[in-house]
Amino acid sequence: MPRDHYEVLGIGRDATADEIKKAYRRLAREAHPDANPGDPGAEARFKEATAAYEALSDSERRARYDRFGHDGGAMGGPADPFGGLGDLFDTFFSGSGFGGSGFGGRLRGPIPGEDLEAILDLSFEDAVFGCEAEVTVRTAVACTDCEASGARSGTYAERCRGCEGSGQVRRLRQSVLGQMVTSTVCPTCGGRGESIEHPCAACDGGGRVIENATHAVKVPAGVDEGRRLRMTGRGAVGPRGGPAGDLNIRLRIADHAVFERHGDDLVHRLHLPVTQAALGVELDYETLDGPEVLEIPAGTQTGAVFRIRSRGAPHLQGRGRGDLLIEVVVDTPSDLGAEGEDLLRRLAATRDEAVAEPGEGLISRIRQAFN
Repeated sequence: MPRDHYEVLGIGRDATADEIKKAYRRLAREAHPDANPGDPGAEARFKEATAAYEALSDSERRARYDRFGHDGGAMGGPADPFGGLGDLFDTFFSGSGFGGSGFGGRLRGPIPGEDLEAILDLSFEDAVFGCEAEVTVRTAVACTDCEASGARSGTYAERCRGCEGSGQVRRLRQSVLGQMVTSTVCPTCGGRGESIEHPCAACDGGGRVIENATHAVKVPAGVDEGRRLRMTGRGAVGPRGGPAGDLNIRLRIADHAVFERHGDDLVHRLHLPVTQAALGVELDYETLDGPEVLEIPAGTQTGAVFRIRSRGAPHLQGRGRGDLLIEVVVDTPSDLGAEGEDLLRRLAATRDEAVAEPGEGLISRIRQAFN
């Protein structure tokens, strides 16, 4: 007694048509003999799954099966050996004997061109504020001699004799299910359905030639390193009038001498002498937007951060800008000289701070060792 069709497909009796198709797809992929060389049971499992799908995918046959079982499912005469499965075979077994382009369909429409990639170098400021730039790529453009037709002037493309204009060639093949029709792209015309007897000399029948093309690029404010800009339809044109692909532009941004980019914030590590950090200072600070007054209070320590709002990079996905963060690094003087050293020693004395005596440093001890 054959197994229940629902059990074979692993679905419930209330399964939808889409669930039935998905279950069959999974089983067909797993059990197809071409995918299981050397497994004698694969053919039987595949045929069982196919029979179950044929019975349940048709609403009338499914209704009879639900009412009468296997006897009812056979009513109405033998099913078409293809059973409407061409789309499934095309999905799973392209190139394995069931055809790569469906059963009976033809390739329609022009072939699109390739997508291209390019690198655009930007200065730090151009990335922050945005700019207009140009990028040049080596690409395929429409042949002007033949107006992208691929045919010599005064001649035209003709229907392909290899496929009679269908774009495909079909062959009969003996399989476990009987005779099956396989459809493949016509090797003569490449699926276009037409051939050119007298090709254009400039493009050799391709309808396109290779040359440099320059495109204007509008770079939005706030872009960052590695960002990609897509220019639709600016890639290579397709053969014989096919639509152009896209141009993908990767941005490469130069470093800045002062600022670092942290998201939309700019960061600057500002080195201050100990005197300014200790006593405070008012600085004319140069931002990317121009000068700002930066007040450093007395007693500022290394690591202190001052924020100037809205002086960072613009938010690419919204309004507003990031901030400018200024991190202070207090520099300890290493070349005091005699007068500077004396001043610091007197300062240490007033603050009752212990310091090394003159000549007690490591360098002095080394010099004394050699004397």
